[in-house]
Amino acid sequence: MLELFEHNRIAYESALSMLKENGRAAIVHPTGTGKSFIGFKLAEDNPQAAVCWLSPSEYIFKTQIENIRAAGAAQPQNIRFFTYAKLMMMDAAAIEDIRPDYIVLDEFHRCGAQMWGDGVQRLLAAYPQAPVLGLSATNIRYLDNQRDMADELFDGNIASEMTLGEAIVRGILAPPTYVVSIYSCQKDIERYQARISSAKNRAVRDAAQKRLDALRRALEKSEGLDIVFQKHMTNANGKYIIFCSGVEHLKEIACHIPEWFGKVCGGADIHLYQAYADDPGTSQAFAAFKTDDRQGLKLLLCIDMLNEGVHIDDIAGVILFRPTVSPIIYKQQIGRALSAGSREKTVIIDVVNNIENLYSVSAVQEEMRSVIDRYQIMGDENRIVNDSFTIIDEVCDSRRLFNELEESLSASWETMFGHARAYYREHGNLEVSKRYQTPDGYSLGSWLNTQRLVYAGKIPGILGKERIEKLESIGMRWKNRYDYSWERFYQALCRYKFSSGNIDIHATYVTPEGLELGKWICNLRQSKNSGRCGYYLTDERIAALNKLGMIWDKVDYQWERNYLACTEYYRKHHNLDIPANYISEEGLRIGAWLRRMRKIRSGRLNGAAPLTETQIERLDAIHMDWLDTYTRQWEYGYKQALAYHREFGTLEVPAGYVNANGFPLGRWLKNHVEVNSQTGRTAIKVTPERRAKLDALGFKWTAEDPWQKRISACEEYLREHGDLDIPPNYVIDNVWLGKWLYKCRKTYRGGLEGKRLTEEQISQLERLGIDWRTPAERAWSEKYEAAASLLRAAGDIKTAAESGEAEEIASIARWVARQRTLHKQGKLSPEQAVKLNALNTRQDGGRVPAQRRE
Repeated sequence: MLELFEHNRIAYESALSMLKENGRAAIVHPTGTGKSFIGFKLAEDNPQAAVCWLSPSEYIFKTQIENIRAAGAAQPQNIRFFTYAKLMMMDAAAIEDIRPDYIVLDEFHRCGAQMWGDGVQRLLAAYPQAPVLGLSATNIRYLDNQRDMADELFDGNIASEMTLGEAIVRGILAPPTYVVSIYSCQKDIERYQARISSAKNRAVRDAAQKRLDALRRALEKSEGLDIVFQKHMTNANGKYIIFCSGVEHLKEIACHIPEWFGKVCGGADIHLYQAYADDPGTSQAFAAFKTDDRQGLKLLLCIDMLNEGVHIDDIAGVILFRPTVSPIIYKQQIGRALSAGSREKTVIIDVVNNIENLYSVSAVQEEMRSVIDRYQIMGDENRIVNDSFTIIDEVCDSRRLFNELEESLSASWETMFGHARAYYREHGNLEVSKRYQTPDGYSLGSWLNTQRLVYAGKIPGILGKERIEKLESIGMRWKNRYDYSWERFYQALCRYKFSSGNIDIHATYVTPEGLELGKWICNLRQSKNSGRCGYYLTDERIAALNKLGMIWDKVDYQWERNYLACTEYYRKHHNLDIPANYISEEGLRIGAWLRRMRKIRSGRLNGAAPLTETQIERLDAIHMDWLDTYTRQWEYGYKQALAYHREFGTLEVPAGYVNANGFPLGRWLKNHVEVNSQTGRTAIKVTPERRAKLDALGFKWTAEDPWQKRISACEEYLREHGDLDIPPNYVIDNVWLGKWLYKCRKTYRGGLEGKRLTEEQISQLERLGIDWRTPAERAWSEKYEAAASLLRAAGDIKTAAESGEAEEIASIARWVARQRTLHKQGKLSPEQAVKLNALNTRQDGGRVPAQRRE
């Protein structure tokens, strides 16, 4: 039996509740926390249900199955696995064959890809009643316009959500040791060498060249990757995953393995493996790496196949030969070194490719700080197990040398002012990027940024009144890009307020000029509510926003708007029976909002703030029905069934029956009939309480076996008529019995593709005396027997004609002649030809040939 960690057990229970209520539930947990076990637990707890499991690759699924077995649990046998790519290629008939009771979307953020997403949408459309469980480390597609796949696929129904930082804070994942180093500074060296060569001042060139040479020597003599790895890869027999950016990059790193990792294992063996999607040997290599328990260092070079889903418990660390532009991939790669339930210290060595690409780990630190702040505000300090983890900076000295080199390349103030004036005369402004260099190689962008910092008092420097006036004379603006960003967005917000009368802006709103104003507002709200206003959101700016009517607490504001819209609906319609897809005149989905209120009050919406007594009283005042729509609909149907039972004493209702109230009672009851008597599965959800109510009315849960019903009809016909020569159009008890027997005969003879009778079914029909021949075959046999009987008695046709009825004899003769013709045309079966050969017609001494000759 599969046992879940506590955090996964809570998530699983929340997901079950959400699946029961909404049919959709997403779980967003970081890599390494064992979220795939939640999906397997769903399959284990529903052994009779068919579970359709979708995943980006077969490698991921196979590894997850191996992890299940390693945990001592059996692999669920009711899972049908498909990759998203395979689903994409399946036609409607193949999708119809899946027939899932549950659908699991593993790594569901990948469903945002157009082709994969189309396949998933076709599957969901084909089975709208099948509950859908989603698993992923993130619901956001960062490089795809920040699309939220939990909203798109699950209507925002997230049963449990946890960031990587939160998992570390709570002790679910052990905090790693994070080491920052540098893989290659060659491009930085070349860039500075070019700047030195283009510098006009010889003294500047000489000073800068001296520092660059010192930096180059320092980098060559300082601790290289071999020393860094030796210091921090303390497990000489451990398994380490090395992430590369591409095949060529992988091959390049493979060449350096002995050089870089030889000191780690003290000259012992290094067992090297490679795994990437296009390599046919990947599967064997990955399996061998996982099971390798030999002495010596085990290294797995991979490109992208281990970014997600696949997890190995006994990893000693990972090495990131970045860059990667996706926060999803970055956190997934980090997650390879972390595992729920493990207390082993692992190491993450982040080998960046240039000096300006340091500290991506700050995103994880920020997540941890946010979680810690939230727990402290809520009084949940006891949940804080880890408040930090070790970060070792191996490149601080190199960064200092780079800064000194940058300073040595800075020209005199007057020289740089001259370049700034020339730029202004040509372009009319000084809006240049921080990295901008003049055609002569002077770093004008960096110099202008330095002047702004000195002016603002953020760094020391000399900038007197004369220099300030000179810069202002050529259009110098002292505010930094953050200040100008504020001005642009604030002015756009003022224009929106002037045209719309409010600043209640949707998160996705973009101005005609292309400013993401909605996203900007959301970021401001998040900064203020988290207490981290910082330099950007000053008290002065908060006051300016308040004058425009800024909504800082969006939840309370939206509650009031939705409540007022519901009040207006009640005033017009005298009820709150609002469809879930109803949209008010103000564009509010108040039907869906009421459903959310019901979930919150019942405690079925994980993480939502409970309703206040005042909010409940206000909803009660407009006759809020706290039962969910589905429950109310079921209770209404039961009320109609109860009335029918009181009147007629039974619930045996025709399927098409509609009562006087217009309620389709027959169809409603039919939906409760078990689809499979073994699984007890019905077309709609039936709780034990509802089953008991229908049991009390004598409801029959299982439908009569269609096959047995037809067999019984045949038996009745046989008793009455003595045979099974049933006319083709004979119908009894709504069963077209003649047509059914015709299909049975055709199936028996292999005439219906894909259909077959079981041995038991054949035996049942034969016990009734079924004649498997077709009417045409029986007619032929009757004619044949007549001819054979005549010839046995008379010897030939001529003698028969003298002793019998002339018309009957003539008919038989014509029939025999016709068979000759049919045989010549190839229209007789071999069996028929053989039988005809036995008939000696003696008319012309000939015989029907046993085989037609061309």
